[in-house]
Amino acid sequence: MIEFRSVSKSFPDGTVAVDDFSLVIPSRKTTVLVGSSGSGKTTLLRMINRMVEPSAGAIEIDGESILERNPVPLRRSIGYVMQNSGLLPHLRVIDNVATVPVLNGVPRKVARAQALELLDTVGLDRAVANRYPNQLSGGQQQRVGVARGLAANPNILLMDEPFGAVDPIVRAELQQETIRLQRDLDKTIVFVTHDIDEAFLLGDQVVILEQGARIAQIGSPTEITENPANDFVATFIGVEQGKRALSIKKTPRGSVLVDSQGRAQGVLVDGAHT
Repeated sequence: MIEFRSVSKSFPDGTVAVDDFSLVIPSRKTTVLVGSSGSGKTTLLRMINRMVEPSAGAIEIDGESILERNPVPLRRSIGYVMQNSGLLPHLRVIDNVATVPVLNGVPRKVARAQALELLDTVGLDRAVANRYPNQLSGGQQQRVGVARGLAANPNILLMDEPFGAVDPIVRAELQQETIRLQRDLDKTIVFVTHDIDEAFLLGDQVVILEQGARIAQIGSPTEITENPANDFVATFIGVEQGKRALSIKKTPRGSVLVDSQGRAQGVLVDGAHT
């Protein structure tokens, strides 16, 4: 479990990125921090592994303050996946994945063998192991980034807008891969995105943020959709527009669900309505 208690972060230029933020992130679930640019979501994420130090307040992992831990081993114990994969361009894929285990003292041969298994885990052919990052597609690079994040077998995996730089088809594939990995590996995932559809797809717990990391609403996707806390949340999730404003349209072949633009989104099957 990760807990924020009255955490604030101010930068030297006077910007208050996080203002009195408190949140419990449950173990073995996916918590998604979602908000527009400037909402403090990435700052919150990076405070968990001390890439950003809080100005005030407390952050604990399983009851232990992160400030009492050396930041280097702390970071190596927490998986981290970023938007542009962050792979080291001069290392082959297999050594990118093996980097943290080797730094933690795992023999290179053992770490490389584990890296090959992780390529299997994230759905990559082992043939890519000896390639360099610039020889991979964007989607492949992101999968390698996820494999590297998992390489030290962390309990916690931080994912900072990891699929924002790939095309929509690849993004959808990677989202489904994340769901499968969570089902199979049972990690505590903290995921940052500005995309509410991605947040609702991936999150067990979704935290909608306003400026300064003020919490507008916390809940499951169903809870938030059924009962937006205020007008800001209703607008942010698009409750009256797009894919969430569905209506039934009768057709000669049965009933279909259409969005606010009249585009078909699904078909009603027998027993789905009265």
